[in-house]
Amino acid sequence: MILLREVEVNPPGEATHEYPWNVTAVARLYRLRFETPVTFFVGDNGSGKSTVLEALAVKAGCHPEGGSRHANYSPRHSNTALAEAMHGIWNRPATDSFFFRAETFSAYAEYLEMIDGLTSYGGRSLHGQSHGESFLSTFGHRLQNLHGWSLYLFDEPESALSVIGQFAFLRLLNDWVRGNRVQVIAATHSPILLAFPGAMIYNFDVTPIAPISYTDTPAYRLTRAFLADPAAFMHTLFQPE
Repeated sequence: MILLREVEVNPPGEATHEYPWNVTAVARLYRLRFETPVTFFVGDNGSGKSTVLEALAVKAGCHPEGGSRHANYSPRHSNTALAEAMHGIWNRPATDSFFFRAETFSAYAEYLEMIDGLTSYGGRSLHGQSHGESFLSTFGHRLQNLHGWSLYLFDEPESALSVIGQFAFLRLLNDWVRGNRVQVIAATHSPILLAFPGAMIYNFDVTPIAPISYTDTPAYRLTRAFLADPAAFMHTLFQPE
């Protein structure tokens, strides 16, 4: 299901060097279309993919550091300038939304445990699980509590997951999309997640942001080159500049 079809951005009328407008991808972002139920943002560190994803989450009513529309805890930082400049065009309004942000997951987990006991993550405290287990518990249990037409946004969900854990996330992703009631937008560095069938991928390493094929992403190309011949790859990597 494609709920959010397009986002239009109206930047400040005057040039500014303040965040987030000093991020190249953001400064040149005027329109972003979503044409598939799953969309990935890719790009190097600092490319702006997390900045845009967070703004989409805030625009959807989510807490900027993670959670659903009902999350109510004090954020350590909040910049709503980009969200305020966005205008969403919807095929169908989302009745619920959820934002997962790996960087601030600990704060959200503490809040969730405080208000919801252990029901949202399988009856075990997130603090009694490994980092990756706590991610998968949140994905597998918390999101089951959302109903209706839902927008899920993930910022680097793979960051604590093993390879097997990433495969488990892909199965969850397939389950959500197969129900035809969920749209997913995620920022990731994982060549495993990017392989999800039919997903659209936006490249934040170019200006303006543009679609890119899976096999053209640096995540795929570099990982494939490394796995084809690790010794040769390391030899090249360690050559003096």
